[in-house]
Amino acid sequence: MSFRMEQTNATFWSGFIFLAFSSFGELQLLLFALFLSLYLITLTSNVFIIVVIRLDSCLHTPMYLFLSFLAFSETCYTLGIIPRMLSGLVRGGQGISFVGCAVQMFFSASWACSNCFLLAAMGFDRYVAICAPLHYASRMNLTLCAQLVGTSFLSGYLFGLGMTLVIFHLPFCSSHEIQHFFCDTPPVLSLACGDTALSELGILILSLLVLLVSFSLISVSYTYILATILRISSTKGQKKAFSTCASHLTVVTIHYGCASFMYLRPKASYSLERDQLIAVTYTVVTPLLNPIIYSLRNRAVQTALRNAFQGGLLGKG
Repeated sequence: MSFRMEQTNATFWSGFIFLAFSSFGELQLLLFALFLSLYLITLTSNVFIIVVIRLDSCLHTPMYLFLSFLAFSETCYTLGIIPRMLSGLVRGGQGISFVGCAVQMFFSASWACSNCFLLAAMGFDRYVAICAPLHYASRMNLTLCAQLVGTSFLSGYLFGLGMTLVIFHLPFCSSHEIQHFFCDTPPVLSLACGDTALSELGILILSLLVLLVSFSLISVSYTYILATILRISSTKGQKKAFSTCASHLTVVTIHYGCASFMYLRPKASYSLERDQLIAVTYTVVTPLLNPIIYSLRNRAVQTALRNAFQGGLLGKG
């Protein structure tokens, strides 16, 4: 695991070792059971939402198309992180190759960035639905939806590639122990040799581009949505219009709150031990909350899930 070669006073390792939760001792098995339970619920919920949206013709609309791709993106994001984390909790410090670490960082960053742009696309969908309802069917056609989804994933991959290249062009020092449970940018960057100021600046710029561009698009959409809702004369009509945005706004608040706190902080506020716990929020908890929020706050999804469940029971009967 610790193969190395000396070059220009820097040490290059063929891999890294995750040491997350190593100080928890016997609590690691309890954490394993907890995280495994949450992960299985997350995986089942997201997959179930994808299947239900695919099978229920009532949900074949742009809003639920974007929701299904968000669930797909969240599923891929967690698949690249949580199984390895669970394995590490059982087996202790677990190794990952240099290339494997770069690949994990690329995909985790790509899916996370894609989620931001998918949320922006969902905000645009709500804008058209509320501000131009008579033109909704013609504007939000299948071609435009496919372009928005494709652009979201392509943008995510490009930013993920940029994040990975910014870090992995650096030489790494003698320490190859990552105080984390996956190859996230701050803990990996902390192992790099020499001056990392340019890399830190590059990560900050890329993070700002992703978060500010996508959040600005969402903000513009909701500025028009709010103006339209305020022009509705009846309180009941206002509540009905706003209720179609409630789930999306809740997910946006959670997603951008976690991402901004993690990637837009000054370096002085980093704490690798504390950041492990913060990372649990956006790798385990947030992907679990998304399907729960849309299931609890969306009547159409509730009805589709109920019909699918009852149909399954009747089919078995």
